[in-house]
This record gives sequence, C-alpha cells and structure tokens, in this order.
Amino acid sequence: MREFEFNLSMEELEKRTHKDYLMTKKMLKADAPEYLELADGDKEALKHLVKAANILEKINMQLDCHHNLEFKAFLDEEIAKGNKQAELTKILFDAQKGINAIDTMSNKINLAKGIVEMPGKGVYPEDLSKEEFHSILTKMLNDGKIEEVKKILTQRSVVERDGEYLKGIDYIDKFKEDFSKMADEIEKASEVSTNSDFNEYLKLQAEALRKADPMLDAYADKKWATLQDTPLEFTITRENYEDEMTGTIVENKELSELLEKYGISPIPKDFLGGRVGIVNKKGTEALMAIKKFLPVLAQNMPFCDEYEQNIKPGDIAPSPLAQEDNLDTSPALQAPSPQGEGKLQPKLKQTMVDVDLVAVTGDVGEYRGGITLAENLPNDDKLSLTIGGGRRNVYHRQIRFISDMKKLLERLDEILDKEQHKYYLDEADHWFTIGHENAHSLGPKKACETLGKYRNIIEENKADMGALAFVDLLTELGMYTQEQRKQIIVTTITDNFLKSKPTLSQAHRVRTVMQNKYFSERGAYDIIDGKIHVNIDKVVPIAKEMLAEIVRIQIEGDFEKAEKYVLDNFIWTDNMELIAQKLQKINKTLNGRTESELAAKLLEE
Repeated sequence: MREFEFNLSMEELEKRTHKDYLMTKKMLKADAPEYLELADGDKEALKHLVKAANILEKINMQLDCHHNLEFKAFLDEEIAKGNKQAELTKILFDAQKGINAIDTMSNKINLAKGIVEMPGKGVYPEDLSKEEFHSILTKMLNDGKIEEVKKILTQRSVVERDGEYLKGIDYIDKFKEDFSKMADEIEKASEVSTNSDFNEYLKLQAEALRKADPMLDAYADKKWATLQDTPLEFTITRENYEDEMTGTIVENKELSELLEKYGISPIPKDFLGGRVGIVNKKGTEALMAIKKFLPVLAQNMPFCDEYEQNIKPGDIAPSPLAQEDNLDTSPALQAPSPQGEGKLQPKLKQTMVDVDLVAVTGDVGEYRGGITLAENLPNDDKLSLTIGGGRRNVYHRQIRFISDMKKLLERLDEILDKEQHKYYLDEADHWFTIGHENAHSLGPKKACETLGKYRNIIEENKADMGALAFVDLLTELGMYTQEQRKQIIVTTITDNFLKSKPTLSQAHRVRTVMQNKYFSERGAYDIIDGKIHVNIDKVVPIAKEMLAEIVRIQIEGDFEKAEKYVLDNFIWTDNMELIAQKLQKINKTLNGRTESELAAKLLEE
C-alpha cells in the first residue's frame, strides 16, 4: 500500500474537528417518525437504496481525485494502528469526501502532502496540462479521429492517455462492477417499494447502470422528472460544476473552430451524487403553491421571444385534481388562484418535492465550503430534455434547518440595521431558494457551453436574479403578502454577505459577490455605522436589470463578454470585507459534515 504524508498538523486537525469549527448537519435518525411510519415494503426498499448510494460514493471519489481510494485505505490502516492524526484526518476526509476541498473561508484544504486539486480532477490524466490537452485534441481532429474526440468530450467519460492521443471511456464501462452492484440494489428496491411509478423509475435507472447508453439515462431521467406523489426519494445527481478542464477549450480559438466544424460540443464532465430520502407531504404541498405561476414568470423573462425555454408561457390545462386549488399549504406559501382561473392549472413538465434526507453521498453530499440546499435537475445539457422530458426540484429539509438560533441572532445584531431585524426570517431563505430553483427552468434552454468556465457562474446568477426579480409580481398575484415580500428581500440581501472572498472556481459564491457589488452601486443597500440597511423598494428593479444583462449574455453565448461581465462585477469591496470580519468573529465554522444515523443502521442490515 502507498504511504502518504499528512498535510495538516495535529494542532490544525484538532482545531478543525472541534465542534466550534466543524458544523454537523444531521440527517434522519434511526427512530425518526418519518421512517417508522413507512410501509414495510418502503422500509425494505430504503435499505437497498442507501446501499446503492453508498456504492456511488466510491465511484465518485475516483472521479474526484485519482488518489482518494488509496488514501482512504491508508487512513483506515493507520487508524487500526492507533494513529490519532489519521483518525482526525479521516473525520475531514469523510466530511469533504476526498483529499482536496475548500473550507468556509475559501481556503484550499489538502489532507495529503504533494496531492493538490487538478483542473481535470480524476476524470483527466493527472499529468495533463491545459496546453497539452488542447494540442492533443487539435492533432486528433486533424488526424481524422473525430469519433474518438466525441467520446473524450462527452459529459460521461473518463479520459485516459492512449499513446500520443487520448481516449474517453464511458464511466459505466470504467466502473462496470460497482455500477452493476448498484443496479442490483436498485432492482431489489423496485421489487418491494409500494409505489408503482417509483418502481418503474428504479427499473429504468438500474438498466441505465448496466449498459453504457446515454439514451437509457434519458429514459430514467424522463421518468424521474414526473415523480410527484411517491413515499420515497432516490436520485443519482449528475452535475458538472467540478470540471475545470473541459471549459478551457473555448479559450483556444483554433480548437474551437475545429470542433464547430465537426459539430462537437465540449460538455464538462459529470460528477455523481446520491440522494436518498422520504418525501415530506406537507412541505411538498407548500412548494406546489408556486407551480401555477410559472408560465406567467416564463412570459415575463427578459427577451422571452428570442429563445426557447423549458416552461412555455401559455402552458395551461385543466388540473387532474379538483382539490388542487385548495392545497393545505402553510400560511407562508398559501397561494390563491388568480381571479378567473377557476380550475385551470399549469400542466408543466416541472415537479417539486420537499424531502427528509436519509443520506446524501458523492457529489451531492460533499461539504466543501457549503452543501446543497436544493437541486433542479436534469440540467440543460442532458439528453432527456431533448426527448420531451421535464425537470424536477428536490429540496433538502435537514440541510436548510437552522442548527443554532442563538448564533443567528448574534449575527443579525452585528451586521443588520436593528430596525430591519423584524424582516429577517430564516424561512424566507427557503422561499428564495424555491424561486432560485424554479428560475433555473426559465430563460434560454441551451446549455451555453460557449461561455466556458463562466457558464455556471452566469447560470447561478440568473437563478438568483430570477428569484428576486419576480418577488413583486408574485406578491401582486397573491403568492406572497406584503410582509413576506419584505422578508424575502431583506433576508436575501443580508445573507448575500460572505465570511471571505471566494475563488473563481466557486460559482455559487462568485455570483454572490457580483450581486453585492452590483446592488451597492445602484443603491439597493447602504452600510450605515457598519451595518446593512436594505433599501427595500429598490431591490427588485435592480434585480430585473441584472437579470436582463445575464440573459442577454446567455443568448449571445460570447465567452469574452461573459468573462468581462464576471470580472467587472467580481470585486471584493471594503464594505464586504467589513461585514466579513464581523461574520468571522461570530461564526468560527471552517468545515462541515453530515451525520446519517438511519443510513448507517440500514447499511448494517
């Protein structure tokens, strides 16, 4: 077995694993009522799905870094010898699910000396530079190896050296044995789960793990996106935020022109995550309140007549459920039907569920600077959207819960105008997240690969601005009260301030800095006596301006314009640093992890 050298000292490890510096998000406990109330068949299915998600974690670790598995084995062996440094390192390794990550202060964390995060992670050869990558692809295209290049530039391949060339291996073939084991567990779940729709999806998903055929994934995705009334949740997430290599291609004009000539679109590599949970019916009903308004929002997107989007502005049809207008939603999200609508509801290819989490593994469960609150999938680059498939929003209840209300109040006292504390509500952050995830379904449908490394920053910025830009419209339509409107605006602006300046690779955080600068320059907020004062009525009009600028960039697909827009706005100001210093004093958290008691119990059965 390879020997590794620990990169973090005992002092640093003891600090980072101390409860004051290590946040823990707790998934469902073994005796959770949500689990105990399930039918026996669903309990049995849950056991198999947790096992499948656990196998997926092993696969994704290999996509993430070439050395993750051998380092994990090294840690286990050292722990067995009583090595305390290995024991503490393993806590962080399990939390960030890999050797390399980033902490809440945007510092890079490397657990093993000499092993740093590569732009191509574990999906490209470790010794492959950007320049050599471009050079080899150019040579392959000039040598007529068109089909080979297509396999290299698909989102589902692992790239290896092949003499003087490169070759792409579909990840189903690369990790055939583990994917087959996953498929076995998923099929076992489909035989005992109580919901026929869910079982049909599981069978399709299992089939897609046995054969390297993108269309099989598309069929599974298409079915998954229709699931609405199921007791259980199981998702294999496929997102490409981590690949920093493929996106560099657009910076090479000669190579880009060659790829365009042969009709090849360079799509960043997918990294894989597993989500297992129990659908929360009450929370899901609350989510559904916004669904009827989505066609109206689509119609109000900037330049909506210039592109196709997932939600069609006029897509209204009779509701299959007569009681849908009277869903038992929480008062915060109760949404009366617009006058004259009667029983007409949007018939949209968009489902949404609120989920109590049992386990989050792989890409979706990595605590690296933060962890995912919700997801809107499949993404625009996925094949299912070309065969009539829709999208599905899944919200993570355990991750959004506030773990320390005392700390929250300390934070507000330190950074927010006392007069506006009454408008800060942690639940309003959830409402904003709902708007953000739905906004991913609005706007240009194309995946905007030509924007390269700025594609995800631009898309996340669009989703944020979509959530804010429509607050006034949704208030007029009856979705929110005037009080809730103020709560969303004040909470969002307050939460936009970070503890530290992020790196350009952190798409979700870069867009926050961009928004802060943009809003500040246009008067959306002021810093008075070291505290944020939100100018409430200015926020939505400014969000509309930024949304229009972002959508225009997506329509044009110009890399240089996207780069200029991001760099012009990604500026860490003195006021941001002022608030950051205050946040650092209150919140010492550097790393985070998930604790999955129920999942651990099910893995042992």
